[in-house]
Amino acid sequence: MPGYVPTDANGIVHIDTRYPIPFDQHSFGTAYYDTYDCKVLYNNMYVADQSIGGPVGEKSVSSASLGDLYPNKVLDGAPYGGIRNFPPPAKVTWRSKDGQPHEAMVDIGAIFKDQVVLHKVPQDQLPPILTAPIFPDLILEVNDRTINVYMRGRVPTRDEQIPGNRYSFFRDDLMLAYSKTYD
Repeated sequence: MPGYVPTDANGIVHIDTRYPIPFDQHSFGTAYYDTYDCKVLYNNMYVADQSIGGPVGEKSVSSASLGDLYPNKVLDGAPYGGIRNFPPPAKVTWRSKDGQPHEAMVDIGAIFKDQVVLHKVPQDQLPPILTAPIFPDLILEVNDRTINVYMRGRVPTRDEQIPGNRYSFFRDDLMLAYSKTYD
């Protein structure tokens, strides 16, 4: 089942939540903290370029300075959507806060090779069948010498997550999928 989004005979999405929830496309976003000149090339486009919109050679804000907003509130959303699984690895170039240059290839397809949505929704809170696919946000964060890759998927729930809010039948927890620190 993983690796594709199943449909019934009428072409309607039919995902049995007793099994891992598959995804076949995603959105992609980036964030960078304590870096200089960070660039991320993914799906044949620069999805991050620290030199745009600010002076070249200026250090980005530190994640520590964001306090309780980091990471859950600031790593929220991925503006580049509709990306089929999976383009070639992301090419990341940057300088850490000590000025040391770095380059990395981050294979998003290998990180999410099972093509299943990572989530924290307990099994008894999932509806038995999903009739719409989930296209998660994948977020690549460069934080000084560390690259983290997160997933945030809007996973339906049986019950409201905010009592009295009829628009809260879902969870979208930020899930760390990969982390690597570079010398």
